[in-house]
Amino acid sequence: MTEQAAHQKAGELSRTQVADYLRDNPDFFIDQDELLRSLTLPHDSGRAISLVERQVHLFREQRDTLRRELVELVSIARHNDRLFEKSKRLLMQVIEARSLNDMASAIDDSIRGDFGLDAASVLLFTDAELPEASQGALHVVSPGVAQERLGSLLEGSRAVCGQFRESERQFLFPDREEPIASVALVPLRSDDLVGVFAVGSCQSGYFDQSMGSLFLSYISDTLSRLLPPMVQRHTSAAPVADIATESR
Repeated sequence: MTEQAAHQKAGELSRTQVADYLRDNPDFFIDQDELLRSLTLPHDSGRAISLVERQVHLFREQRDTLRRELVELVSIARHNDRLFEKSKRLLMQVIEARSLNDMASAIDDSIRGDFGLDAASVLLFTDAELPEASQGALHVVSPGVAQERLGSLLEGSRAVCGQFRESERQFLFPDREEPIASVALVPLRSDDLVGVFAVGSCQSGYFDQSMGSLFLSYISDTLSRLLPPMVQRHTSAAPVADIATESR
């Protein structure tokens, strides 16, 4: 008889076999009080503890971990709730705006006031002449110039977050004394690309690719639908204004 066969005959089990058996029979230690008391495990303190003590210790660690995760989830939920309320207020103001500049003013006030960011920008892509000069967060640029300056940032429909190149930041947020260091940008699309909505922070790394951008999507989806008809109303009103001026 070989040594391996002798061991098997004596009923020796490997660690894996014992672990598998206990895993398949979790009630094995029921009515095994004496065995439980005789089992000991090493502890971080250096002393030996019983299996029951070890289980209690593990349960406490799991409880503390779950408690921390619950606190974190509640904090995230409260943050998202506040973010939703801010987004809702902004969207109502945008919907009620009577002009492009009113819309831009509402966005600028909300982003810098409610959201606590440093800058907001709505770049409207059109070659049409508008009767009002752009103000605040609104900037009217040629589609060709926008494509040349922003390039791949205009591809897709999702928010793009990061530090961007200096030339891109200056194009998105012109005439700023304190430069923007970090940007989140969302292309505005109706049937075609109509512009971009961007928010900026002077803090480097404030926006990164891993952060959520749900509130940006809410705002950009609304702007994408409101801007084209509003631009159409503005450009249609321009000739009427000119005629009224000439008739005086």
